Amino acid sequence: MIISTFSFSLMNSFVKYLEHIPTFEIVFFRTIGSLLLGTSYILIKGIPILGNNRKFMIFRAIAGLTAMSLFFMSLKYLPVGTSVSLRYLAPIYAAIFAVFLLKEKLKPIQWFLFLFAFAGVLVLKGFDNNINTIGLLLVLAASVFSGLVYVLIRKIGNSDHPLVIVNYFMFTGTVIGGILSINNWFAPIGIDWLLLSSLGIFGFFGQVYMTKAFQIAKTNLVAPLKYIEVIFTILIGVSWFEDIYSFWSLLGILMILAALIANVVIGRK
Repeated sequence: MIISTFSFSLMNSFVKYLEHIPTFEIVFFRTIGSLLLGTSYILIKGIPILGNNRKFMIFRAIAGLTAMSLFFMSLKYLPVGTSVSLRYLAPIYAAIFAVFLLKEKLKPIQWFLFLFAFAGVLVLKGFDNNINTIGLLLVLAASVFSGLVYVLIRKIGNSDHPLVIVNYFMFTGTVIGGILSINNWFAPIGIDWLLLSSLGIFGFFGQVYMTKAFQIAKTNLVAPLKYIEVIFTILIGVSWFEDIYSFWSLLGILMILAALIANVVIGRK
């Protein structure tokens, strides 16, 4: 899980560095790399590439693409660590969606933890004047669609191989990202090529090692480690981009992470 979170942290930091590149061009490079790797693996292993539950996999792909695009847009306005922290509100929205769409139930303490996490957002925005409102709205919208992705994956269940589900997402991102960037294409220069090409690789290995972690250890032990990504990303942001975090920013981020980690532990019990 540590390897996975570090891979995602590097990917997000590279996207932040490439903020001069149009968003959908970044989406194109992010997805095409993972698409090539994923498709190669699927073909080598002889896995049915079209899968079974195609309708919901298309819905998942569209929701995932929307979430990714909004998140990448938010990085143009917010410190990378702040964006990553706020994106982790997605499990809250997923739980709420699951109550209405999958008829799942939540414990009263979980509702309190969700409110505590949203209080962290209010602290982050209300007391830190450096938090851009547009960026905040973009990343909050991204977390809503990410939450919807989680529920759609639950809906798909075990009827399809995980890589096939991801491949639908990567194919959709490659096609739509490529089409939407045609009229707004920015020719990469120098190191831009290397960083853009690495997005899909880091994203792919982040997914692979996260999956392996959940396969070999108990979920309630592994899941909280996912939030190490926030620490990695903040450290990279401070050292690379010279991001500055106020006391209120760090307090808000800490409130969000504490509530989400506690929810993972309580939910699994």
